[in-house]
Amino acid sequence: MYACCLVGNSHSSASVRRMETKKKRKRTKQKPSSRDDVNATFALLLASLSKPHSLPFINKCLLNIPHSILISPTPILALLPTLLRSTRPHIACRVADIIGAASLVSFHVNEEIASDSETVKGLISLLDTRRRKVLLSACNALLDLSTTTFSQQQLLKFSALNKLMFVFLQIFKGLECVCLWSEGNESFHSLKIGIKGDELAVAFLTATIVLMNACEVEQLQNIPTNLSEEFLNILKETWAKVSDHGVIEGARKSNEEGHLCKSSIAVSNLAESIFRLSINASQLSGSLPFEVVERELFGSSDVGFEDFMSNYWELSPFLLTRTVKDQNMRDMFSPFIQSLNWNGSIPSLISSILQGLVSCFPIASDEQNILNFLNEVKDRLGCPMIYCQDIRVVKTESQTGQEMHYFQGFHSDCNKEPLYFSFDEILKCRQAYKEGYTVALRGLEFRYQSIAAIADTLAHMLGQPSVGVNLYLTPPNSQGLACHFDDHCVFVCQVFGSKQWTVFSRPSQLLPHLYDNLLGSDIDCTKADRREFFLREGDVLYIPRGFPHEAYTNSGVGDDSPGLSLHLTLSIEVEPPFEWGGVAHFALHCWSEKLKSPCFDGSNSLSQKLDLVSVNLLHVAIGIISNFDPRFRKACLTAAVSLPPGVYDYLLQGQRNTFFHLIDKIRTESRFLEVLSSIEVSVQNNEDPFQQIHWLCVHRMEKGTSNEYNTNKSFMIEDLLSLRAQHRDKLEAAFLNVKSRFCSEVVFEEVVSSHRMLVQKYRKTRKQYIDGMVSLHDKL
Repeated sequence: MYACCLVGNSHSSASVRRMETKKKRKRTKQKPSSRDDVNATFALLLASLSKPHSLPFINKCLLNIPHSILISPTPILALLPTLLRSTRPHIACRVADIIGAASLVSFHVNEEIASDSETVKGLISLLDTRRRKVLLSACNALLDLSTTTFSQQQLLKFSALNKLMFVFLQIFKGLECVCLWSEGNESFHSLKIGIKGDELAVAFLTATIVLMNACEVEQLQNIPTNLSEEFLNILKETWAKVSDHGVIEGARKSNEEGHLCKSSIAVSNLAESIFRLSINASQLSGSLPFEVVERELFGSSDVGFEDFMSNYWELSPFLLTRTVKDQNMRDMFSPFIQSLNWNGSIPSLISSILQGLVSCFPIASDEQNILNFLNEVKDRLGCPMIYCQDIRVVKTESQTGQEMHYFQGFHSDCNKEPLYFSFDEILKCRQAYKEGYTVALRGLEFRYQSIAAIADTLAHMLGQPSVGVNLYLTPPNSQGLACHFDDHCVFVCQVFGSKQWTVFSRPSQLLPHLYDNLLGSDIDCTKADRREFFLREGDVLYIPRGFPHEAYTNSGVGDDSPGLSLHLTLSIEVEPPFEWGGVAHFALHCWSEKLKSPCFDGSNSLSQKLDLVSVNLLHVAIGIISNFDPRFRKACLTAAVSLPPGVYDYLLQGQRNTFFHLIDKIRTESRFLEVLSSIEVSVQNNEDPFQQIHWLCVHRMEKGTSNEYNTNKSFMIEDLLSLRAQHRDKLEAAFLNVKSRFCSEVVFEEVVSSHRMLVQKYRKTRKQYIDGMVSLHDKL
């Protein structure tokens, strides 16, 4: 696997020097030169610059500059812009080397150099030359300078990134060989990329990746499209080669012999650059026409979707059975099926599905800035799959009904470190399958463009930010997951084989909230009503959230079925802001934000505090009602798009009726004493009484329009307790007034318009995440 390995290279010393100096920068102490030495060198250089034919002397002065002069700011640094404009290559190289060395001496000197715009622009201008030695010195100096955040932003300010990308594309001649190397530590975090090829190109690639990974989203958007797309293709070509060698255990073999440049590019650095460029790439993951998804999931009749929304959505299971007359039976999943390259054998199918996959770390549900996610995972992005997070291999014992994990060591609660699913574990999945275990893979929408398109279309149809897709491969005569219910609705799409499903009646009329802790939830189905569904290839079964279900394969069905099953689940995860209870909270927030009356101007008068606290009390009241009224937990679909006009009008009318039901409930069932009691119990139990609107606090901070009071829970509780003790009657009157005004003044159309914008914010971040992850799997 590692035909080309690594040895030290004389030109790799610059990157090694950068890494070592960066680690020791705070500890290094050197004896400073005397002020006389500094002044003498400065005077000689200044005099030489004013005389013609003095270039040899300038060069001699530069060569004799003692390293210790660079420890602290000196007048010599002021001459750097002039020296950088020299027409003599050896002088330009020497000055660039001095800048690089000085940049690594201390943070103070680094910042002083980066603060001088003329020096930064002069250094960047060296990238316009065609002389390789000057290019290499300039590139190394840029790398040395970019070891601090401040300097990175200065370089980006003067378009160093675009210049680096342009020059790299001019000098790049292709990748001869790429593999991995490590510095003795075999963990994923220590893996770096070794590249056989032109050392100058490797230096430019490294510098470009460093600056790219320091960009804000707006800076990424300013990269010219042609540069971005061409550079992304090269990064993905490099990534494909790295992924082929992405077995952590094999990295140590790369240190034995070979002739590659040891780059300082970590695997995660490369993955992050691909991710960043992909979030603005054009149509990495698109959508499918509404008609295609409607036909595949709801049937070919004219009222398929409308009938489903009226009679089944979040109410009852729904089976769409294919018939031989359906000529377009699997159009929606055909690209995915074709990408598997299955030759009919199960081992090849398992390898085809799992080979080359990387971990898809979960993104926070209320995240509205993709760079926050990247900052959290930047040292792990691109790592192999992690057991339980990305993949599970399970079966349910028929006698006990308990789930068993094939990789029991991976599933141990004692493991604190992520357990990477390497190529060896992929091979073991074949044996696990033979022993009756189901392979369950999460996040197909992050791994296949064709699946991402299906998920995107369904999300638009149902007015949600995103839809998740999981895969389940089950051997004959086996059950994967034990009987359970989900906190999200699923469409079970039978791709290969067949499966028998049992769906039990829902134990509660209240739909489970997303992220409710379902572990340990006892499911007693002995007295529950049940329905049996047998799915063949092309069939679709809809199971609403909260309905217990289980499924197993049976090789003795007598219809030429192979007995195995491969199915995909399309999961509609209705997050808190997009349940009707969340819409009620959002409506109250929008109403209070738009008020122009003095009582909501954020100052500290008693009446203003009373009104502000009353708004928060009403939020708690909405949460209490949501715990008992099923309609508050249903999904809001006002942001549904891509629907035919008639279908949308029908859907919107139902949404309007639900909204006014909520407002009427808030008017009649929001009770001041009940709210106070609920908050007191929460405070006594050291619980957060405003937990249900955590997402709304995040939204307020992201929007940046609310004062600290509205987002600081300690302020809310402190003022509430104070007002309850000193002005209880006034607080109750203010609460009733706020409730009455809100219920009378809130406008459905305005809420819908604002809520759609909120959905779009969520969708934008999810789309960026999906595009970034799909790009890392694009070779599939």
